[in-house]
Amino acid sequence: MLKHRPVPPLIAFGLLLPLWLGGCAVLPSPGPASHQAPRLARAHFTASDGAVLPVRSWLPQGEPKAVMVCLHGFNDYSRAFEPPGRYLGEHGIAVYAYDQRGFGLAPGRGRWAGIEAYTRDLAEFVAQLRKRHGKTPLYLLGESMGGAVALVALTSSQPPDADGAILSAPAVWARDTMPWYQRALLSIAARTLPELELTGSGLKVQASDNIPMLIGLGRDPWVIKATRVGAIAGLADLMDAAQQDAAKLDKPVLVLYGAKDEIIPQEPIRLMLDKLPKTTPTRIGYYEGGYHLLLRDLGAERPWADIAAWTVDHAGGLPSGADLKAAALRPEAAEAHGAWTGQGGAAVGKGR
Repeated sequence: MLKHRPVPPLIAFGLLLPLWLGGCAVLPSPGPASHQAPRLARAHFTASDGAVLPVRSWLPQGEPKAVMVCLHGFNDYSRAFEPPGRYLGEHGIAVYAYDQRGFGLAPGRGRWAGIEAYTRDLAEFVAQLRKRHGKTPLYLLGESMGGAVALVALTSSQPPDADGAILSAPAVWARDTMPWYQRALLSIAARTLPELELTGSGLKVQASDNIPMLIGLGRDPWVIKATRVGAIAGLADLMDAAQQDAAKLDKPVLVLYGAKDEIIPQEPIRLMLDKLPKTTPTRIGYYEGGYHLLLRDLGAERPWADIAAWTVDHAGGLPSGADLKAAALRPEAAEAHGAWTGQGGAAVGKGR
């Protein structure tokens, strides 16, 4: 089997390589006999099929005013939320993040678990936090792939019991937003070279302006550095579902996006925003100096502060003023969905 082969930029984009490549074959669905009651301990979560997922948390002093469940991006893991988690914890928000299947220290490392497994884990994890925190407002925070998982889960037949979501550069680059040759390349490669592992060596993209952080990710043994082609097709399926399901989202949502994002193009983000129902309370934060890893950029405290503010007041403007720039993504529909435009913002309600 060929491994760790550098990939030219065109091939990389054609195969939807987002940032670090990882992940692989789809894990089989567990049988009914493996079912058990999910359990949440201090440092791990046991899912209904027995899978044990590592958990990190950053908790405030005293009772939290809100709870945040964080979902990391492709090939990353829960440590991604350490800086924003500390910040939010210091601002009264209880933050929890877990390693999704196939990533970090979760079981099946390097293997794509499938949409059903990821959304089921999220619903079960949230249910355990509801037992712990009762009716305290609870929100999902998803970065890139994590944003896609959150979006698909919230619009599924058995959604997690969350009050809303923050989607940071959500992975919604669906196949129908790609040129035909990229779709064809992905289809052919997935059928003929599903076991081929690729690295991002030839991919000239910048994920953040925080170079020390990027160097740290490159040295982190738990960040996946190479992926089989078959996993990219699985990720594409998730992005297809997220783009399509945006039309069914009925929870308050804060969408964060950086103008310098070189991983998820603007057009799919615009398409997703246009699909959101007009009745869905929506606020958009557009960061002119932001990259794909907004929450770890050098200017990350701006979106952190915006998240903290939106969590307790959906109707207020974002402290950074990033919602004043939202028309760059939705010039014709920004105000209709509650994004601040500078002409006066639409009141979209507050968390329960």
